[in-house]
Amino acid sequence: MSPSTLAATESGTPNRELLMHRDAVLREGLLKLLAIKDSDIRILTLGQSRDAIDKGLHAGGAFSAILPLVSLFYGGFLRLNIADPTRIGQDMFTLSKGHAVAALASIYAELGYFDEKILRRSRSHESLLNGHPGPVLTGVQIATGPMGQGIGVAQGFAIAGKGNPRFDSYCMVGDGELQEGSCWEAIMYAAQHHLDNFCVLVDRNNGQLDIHDRMLYPMPPLEEVFRSYGWNVFNVDATQYDSVFSALSSFRFGVRNGRPTAILCNTKKGFGAFSDFFNKHKVTVSESVLAQELSLQEQRRTTRVEEFIGLLDELSGSPDGGSMRDLLLSEAERMHLTIGKSSDRGFLDATLGPVLTRRVAPRDKKIKYDPSALLKLDRSKSYSAADVVTAAMKIFARDRRVVSIDSDLGTTSGLEAGVGGADQARALNVGVAEANMMLIAEAFAALGCNTWCSTFCPFFNWQVLRRIAVGQQERLEAIAAKDGWLSEGHGLDITFLATAANFETRTNGATHMGNDDATTFDGVAQLKIIDVSCPQQMLSIMKWTMEGNRGLVYLRVMRTGSAVLYDADYEFEYGKGTVLRQGESDRAIVISSGRGVHEALAAADLCAKSNLGITVVDMPSVDEELLLKLYRTGLPLLFAEQNNGYLWQNFLKVLYRHRRDVDAGGLSRISTINALDANGEKQFIHSATYEELIEVFGLTPQAIADTVSKTIKA
Repeated sequence: MSPSTLAATESGTPNRELLMHRDAVLREGLLKLLAIKDSDIRILTLGQSRDAIDKGLHAGGAFSAILPLVSLFYGGFLRLNIADPTRIGQDMFTLSKGHAVAALASIYAELGYFDEKILRRSRSHESLLNGHPGPVLTGVQIATGPMGQGIGVAQGFAIAGKGNPRFDSYCMVGDGELQEGSCWEAIMYAAQHHLDNFCVLVDRNNGQLDIHDRMLYPMPPLEEVFRSYGWNVFNVDATQYDSVFSALSSFRFGVRNGRPTAILCNTKKGFGAFSDFFNKHKVTVSESVLAQELSLQEQRRTTRVEEFIGLLDELSGSPDGGSMRDLLLSEAERMHLTIGKSSDRGFLDATLGPVLTRRVAPRDKKIKYDPSALLKLDRSKSYSAADVVTAAMKIFARDRRVVSIDSDLGTTSGLEAGVGGADQARALNVGVAEANMMLIAEAFAALGCNTWCSTFCPFFNWQVLRRIAVGQQERLEAIAAKDGWLSEGHGLDITFLATAANFETRTNGATHMGNDDATTFDGVAQLKIIDVSCPQQMLSIMKWTMEGNRGLVYLRVMRTGSAVLYDADYEFEYGKGTVLRQGESDRAIVISSGRGVHEALAAADLCAKSNLGITVVDMPSVDEELLLKLYRTGLPLLFAEQNNGYLWQNFLKVLYRHRRDVDAGGLSRISTINALDANGEKQFIHSATYEELIEVFGLTPQAIADTVSKTIKA
């Protein structure tokens, strides 16, 4: 020790050189421990292929992801509540590149989210561990795959994390995923809104499914691209722990500057495997290859443990080595490593569990509001859906769990003005980025919010909607399971407010016409489709959603004003229609929804002048019981719809399900007027005024009345 060092030490003043040396030694020890954990997770991940239903493993992307994932989960960066993964305020992690689920599952099993037995029999029907992660697996918030959508949800978590309580959001994406446009919608938005609590790790393994050792087309310089969008960027070597650990340290403990952080983890598919057999996207592993790989991985682990023990031995001979040694052993225990005698092979054995996560507490999803403060509708006036939404949301959104996201159509939906009237921080607008809008909505819904998002009905992204619905179904399965980790109230509550449905878009262009959205989305499981006919009905539906636990609702609304059809005491119930007009001598029944109900009522007035009574039914959602009841009256049924025949198609499904009770001859009593062509084929329709469209498609009151008259005569 130099005289100056000795003097500084004797005087009691901390010596910078000594402190730096101490920090360097501790860092070296921590990196050696991470390398040991690297081996543990690789061994666990490999083991999953032994009894997987197809002996398969998404090896390439899982192995390249392990080093960044181990750094993140074992490096001391994440603040997690493993006992309750739904507790708001803890950091959030989203695995956007879902094909790396085997690596994540190994980590989650070790940390105590679930028992190790979950890793067995993966991808079988009875297994909770599928080829991609989803909420059926304990601790996983959303269902993801290689579609570039997880990053958008993680960005939504970051938006929520900027509020109170504050938390950070981490996400891992693959470089192949970054070819998806939805990624860049999120990347642009995150920087624009200063999400400096958002950290994205890019697993830049330079490979894809079809070509494992290069990209299908050259990617732009990602460092430059992220920086151009306003991100902090770290370009690191992800084949060693030092640089990844440093980048995560800078994000977690550095000064926040209003910019999100991207860590480009440069590696290759299959990194960390001995055999190049594992470099491919997915492999089917034979027992001989697996045994060889596991043996080599165990040997590497033994070497890494010996290197760590050597460092501890060095510390034993230094003045303050004892305290540093204790610190490192404490870190080893935190990393799920069993501490034994240094002469024992089990000195640093991996410790799995124990399982800490328990079934979480139920969530109260009911929105609290003052019913007397809601808009009172005058039946002598007309109101647009946006008028009702804005006025009602100013009351509902006083509850901080109500959130809205628009995509450059806030003036059409009324959401932004309504929610913003209560709290503008919860009234978001993502611009022309509908996928990102839906992903942010999913994030807030996963956190327990009553979330609304809106655009024109043809603009909702089917791919995003389907994946959200998959996650919703898995949540419901986890709630229903006897040993599930979720409980009542942990489903997603998202209302997709689809404006300008049916013929409402008018002269904006054929791409905007919403005649086919309901029949298209009818194939999405877990989705409730509702077609609104009346301002009072709209208000009642909003009150219905505020009760909570309504799930995924696709709510089709009129753009321009309409008359009020229902009294103030009307209560909406999903799956129930309403007979608006009926007489004992009625000769036919007209069934419709949306603005078509108004035309049907006008048609009934015209028929009444000819002493021809017709029943008019408003069916905002499919009412199977009422449809059967109407069919059994023996009267002619006319489905008059300003779309591709959503109710009519569902009526045919109802008849098929009850085919034993259906008289085949009764089908001749059923007729339709809708947007299908003369041969009953689907078509897109040209834009026009509303009056022109109902004239062209035979949906004017007079045309409906004429069709009813002809049907009765026939």
